[in-house]
Order: sequence, then structure tokens, then C-alpha cells
Amino acid sequence: MSQYFDDLETRSADQRAAEQLQALNGQLEKYGLASLPDLAALVGLPVLRKSDLGARQKAQPPFGSLPVSNVAHYFQSPGPIYEPGGISRDWWRSGRAMYAAGIRANDIVQNCFSYHLTPAGMMFETGARAIGCAVLPAGTGQTELQAQAAHDIGCTAYTGTPDYLKIILDKAEEMGLPLGFSKAAVGGGALFPTLRQEYADRGIQCLQGYGTADLGSIAYESPAMEGMIVDEGVIVEIVTPGTGDPVAPGEVGEVVVTTLNPDYALIRFATGDLSAVLPGASPCGRTNMRIKGWMGRADQTTKIKGMFVRPEQVAALVAKHTEIAKARVIAGRDGEMDTMTVQIEAAGGDAAVYAKSVSEVLKLKGQIEIVAPGSLPNDGKVIEDTRTYD
Repeated sequence: MSQYFDDLETRSADQRAAEQLQALNGQLEKYGLASLPDLAALVGLPVLRKSDLGARQKAQPPFGSLPVSNVAHYFQSPGPIYEPGGISRDWWRSGRAMYAAGIRANDIVQNCFSYHLTPAGMMFETGARAIGCAVLPAGTGQTELQAQAAHDIGCTAYTGTPDYLKIILDKAEEMGLPLGFSKAAVGGGALFPTLRQEYADRGIQCLQGYGTADLGSIAYESPAMEGMIVDEGVIVEIVTPGTGDPVAPGEVGEVVVTTLNPDYALIRFATGDLSAVLPGASPCGRTNMRIKGWMGRADQTTKIKGMFVRPEQVAALVAKHTEIAKARVIAGRDGEMDTMTVQIEAAGGDAAVYAKSVSEVLKLKGQIEIVAPGSLPNDGKVIEDTRTYD
């Protein structure tokens, strides 16, 4: 039995780029856009943000003006934002992440993602079907019943949020029911090292994936557990928050994803999440790009002195002065008053000139600190709120 879900996972870089470019240009054709000469040219297209998607859907429900086909399910996420669902094999590509977590055709999967309105339950249901597993569509809640069913049916694999598996295990232990879980593919929350270790101590290999309702699977862990491997059905870029401009290799930035799903074309969709690219390929033999996983939120919009300061404004400040490499706005408190400090990473420069630009672009006055190149943290933050409200 192969350790890989399919041959796509071990493609050469050249083969992957050529095949993804062909699929991408097929997506662009649906938008009436010209073909691109290579994947690098994708950066010239505009970024689509969730707020833009919501506005489009409100004007033209349910999916706005985006090209959508073969809709089998309609889902609603908070916002509300509507997502289509299809029934073709592994439509959300969750099977690849589940397979990497060790789930195989002889497993019985207890799927504890919600089947109500949002697509998470169906995302992992179709992934399990692609592998050939039987599924207990458990959803959320009713832990005592879940523990009993897991025992009676003999479930061997779990899919759901990282912490809910522990709740089921503890309840089963309390009820005196031995369970047969040996593998888990989790998502929708942080898998803390202590919790992963607790599962390992109970004989369960637990690996996590990263995805969204709009995009499906984006990246997933393999047993090598060195970052997350980008899914074969998407193109991932890491950009400076508030822009569509790629960050330098290894820098933290916002995750922007283009899907190659022919039924639902999302081009340069901004997730609002932060991550960074890991160099090299995974020791597990999968050859696609790796990212560090979820590293926080890119939407750092903060109200200072009654005014919102947005990442796009910080990006505009940097663009205004070619000698500025980075800038970071720090919201603080002095007594009962808000303060704003703008740290500017540059080799010199005139603080008075920068102060004038800050006032013009951010619409607020603040203290300017010029710091040496390379001294600002590589954490993707362009706005930091240090205020406490205790």
C-alpha cells in the first residue's frame, strides 16, 4: 500500500508548475481573463478578500458574480457567507490530509465536524469516501452517545476539532468503554503539543490540517511533522498584510490561496491568516511547498484614538518611501489616553518627514522610531496592540 494518496504528491517542481499553470489558466478563462505565461504572473492579479466576497454575495446572492458550477449543496458560514459544495470525488480535497494522517480504507471514521449549515462535516465525509472508509456522521455534542457509538461500532479513526477527541476519550473511560481509535485528523483549532502527546500516550497518532470553508484543504501535516505540506489542488502565496505583494522568502505574511477546483474558481483569495514558507521539501517524500502552519491573523485593524488603523494604510506608508523596508504601528496607553508609536525600519531617514507621512496616510499623529534594518520581528504583524483592559 502506497504511503501517498496519489502521484501528484511526488511530482517534480517543473511538472507541478506546468500542470498548475494549465489549470489556473482554465480558471481565468471563466472570469474572461487572459492566460498567464507562468505562475509568477499571478501576483499581478487583484486579491479577493472575504469582505469583498460578502459584498458580492449580498448584491447577487448566493455566490455573487463568481463562476460556480455543479452545485450539489449550499452552505452558510458566519457573515453570512455562502459556499457551494460538490459531490465529485474528494471535492474539498480532505482525503489527502486524512491519508497523510494514516487513515486507510479499512478504517471506520467517527466524523465529529458539524454537518449543520457549514461544510466541515461534508468536507471530511467526502475525504473519507475518497479513501474508502466507512463513516459515523457524529457531528458535535451528545458526548455520551458518541462514546457509546464509538465503542459499539468499533471506530478506529477520528476527524474533528483537536480537543473534542479528548472529551470523548475521557467520557468513554468514565463509562468503562474501551475505544479503538488509533489515528486522528484534526482541524478548526490549535493542536497544542501537550494534547498531541496525550493522544500519543493513548496510542493515537494525531495530525492536523489547515483549510477553510471557502477553499477546502490548504495544507496538512505528514508523519514527518515538519510544517504543513501545501495541498496539490491550490496555489499558495505569502504576501505582506494589506497588500498582494509577496514577502521575502521565510518572512511571515498573509496566506493568499488560488483554488484549482473547476467547479468553484477563487483567484488570490485572502484568508486573513498568517504563515511563512519553509525551505526545502518534507522528509516524507512529498515534494510540494511547505508552510509553518497557522501563525495568527493578518487582519490587525485596530482603533487608536477613535480612528481605525488598517494594514493597508501601513503598507501605503511603506510604499511612500522607497528606503523603508518595514513599518510597525504600536498602539499603547498613557494613563487614560491612547498612544501610537510607528517603528520604521530604514537605514537612516528623517523622522520629521516620516511623521508628516504618518499623519497624512494614517490620519493620526504618532511618535516615530527609526530602527535598524532587520530589527523588527518576523511575525507578520504590522499593527500591534499593547493595551490592556483589565
